Amino acid sequence: MSEILSRPVRAGHIKEAVQSHVVVADEAERAALAALYGLAEIKALRGEFSLAHERGGVIAGTLTLQARLVQSCVVSLEPFEARLEETSQIRFVPEAKLDTAEALDPEALDGPDEIPFSGDIIDLGQALAEQLALSLDPYPRKPGAALPAELLDEAENPFAVLKFPKR
Repeated sequence: MSEILSRPVRAGHIKEAVQSHVVVADEAERAALAALYGLAEIKALRGEFSLAHERGGVIAGTLTLQARLVQSCVVSLEPFEARLEETSQIRFVPEAKLDTAEALDPEALDGPDEIPFSGDIIDLGQALAEQLALSLDPYPRKPGAALPAELLDEAENPFAVLKFPKR
């Protein structure tokens, strides 16, 4: 996935004042991501980043993700269009500063997603693609889709045979 959607930005150019960056995936990038994530189609993918430099080389920010995609319903297997819009907190952290012990701490899981980077380049496209993957419903269901009635029957009771004796 590393090169499917790439929008490199120099971390050194991001200062304490908040900067906005917008990433919009083109048709080829959307098709490649749809294939990677097992989606029928990604019709639109846009991410708006608000980034600011924190101490220690960390870049903190907010990502507002918007997507229109076509998924297959797990109930009916029919394709349907879904919209995603979500905001998440992210931190680009130099690889040298990542502490694996802290990353495994359950308390740390509630904080912003930490994305490692090396050198002076952060990749906003890759961050957008990763956040899209995290936002996808693993069991997408078309609105109004229902299992057929014969599949909804509860497990048959072994004594049900006694209810209507055979003649």
